[in-house]
Amino acid sequence: MNEPSTTLHNIEAALAGEATAYMKYRYFARLARAAGDVVTAETFAATAAQEIHHAFGHLDLLYPAATLTPARMLELAIAGETYEYTTMYPGFRDQAAAEHSHAAQAEFSAQIDESREHAAAFAATLAKAEKRFAALAKVEQRHARTYQERLQNVNEA
Repeated sequence: MNEPSTTLHNIEAALAGEATAYMKYRYFARLARAAGDVVTAETFAATAAQEIHHAFGHLDLLYPAATLTPARMLELAIAGETYEYTTMYPGFRDQAAAEHSHAAQAEFSAQIDESREHAAAFAATLAKAEKRFAALAKVEQRHARTYQERLQNVNEA
């Protein structure tokens, strides 16, 4: 699903809804458990588990497994985290400041820092992976040359 479409936007919205429900129900389960209501907590936890499976179904549509490599997943993660710390959270923080919502402003500022750290960690992982793949390619080339030379010796004998 590469082309922008209403269906693509709907799948993204459905993913956001399921992910939000998952987190909200996990949070409610924690609060219910802290309040001593284990039965309600278990109901929320069980429902949260179902919500996350729904979200995975939506992710399968947005990011088909056959199209993903570890490098591509890292690139997508870097792009997402970079968007968060350069655009999304700064805009949210500015709006919170305009509305004098100091707690939200502090939260968004903290998220900017964390998203920047996440992007850097993903970028470092990608760089290490690229070095590993380059090293493996050299090893494979060396093996291929060795096999080619051995085959040539066998054919000449």
